[in-house]
Amino acid sequence: MTDSTAPGAGASEQPASQQPDEETLELARTLLDAARKGDTELLRSYLNAGAPATLTNHAGDSLVMLAAYHGHAETVQLILHHGADANAANDKGQTPLAGAVFKGYPDVVRALVDAGADPDAGSPSARDAARMFARDDILELLG
Repeated sequence: MTDSTAPGAGASEQPASQQPDEETLELARTLLDAARKGDTELLRSYLNAGAPATLTNHAGDSLVMLAAYHGHAETVQLILHHGADANAANDKGQTPLAGAVFKGYPDVVRALVDAGADPDAGSPSARDAARMFARDDILELLG
C-alpha cells in the first residue's frame, strides 16, 4: 500500500477522479492561447464567469506571463484586475515583467509596474534584462 500524500508522490498516483478531464484541459488550452494571442474579450468572458486568473501551463507560465511576453498590455491589465500576481515567476524563475523587458514592450512594462511588479524579482530580473539589452527607456519605467 502506498500513501499518495507522501513526499514525492506523483500525479500518476492520484485517483483518476482527481485528474482533469479532457474538457477541462481544452478550456485551459483555450485560455492560455487567448492570453498568448491577446484575445482580451474571450478572456474577459471566462474570467468574469470565474475562470482562475492564476492558471498556469506545464512550464509554470501564467496567463499574465503569456500576455506580457507577447506584448498585450490590455490583456495583462485585465488578467491582473481579476487577481493574477504581477510577480508570479514561471518554473525557470522568469517574471512577466522580465519577459516584457526582454521582448521590448514598454506599454506592458508600464502596466505591470503600475500593478506593483517588482523590477528586481526573478532571474534575470527585469532591471538586469533592461541593462543587458541597453533599454534605457525601459530602465526609466522601472524607477
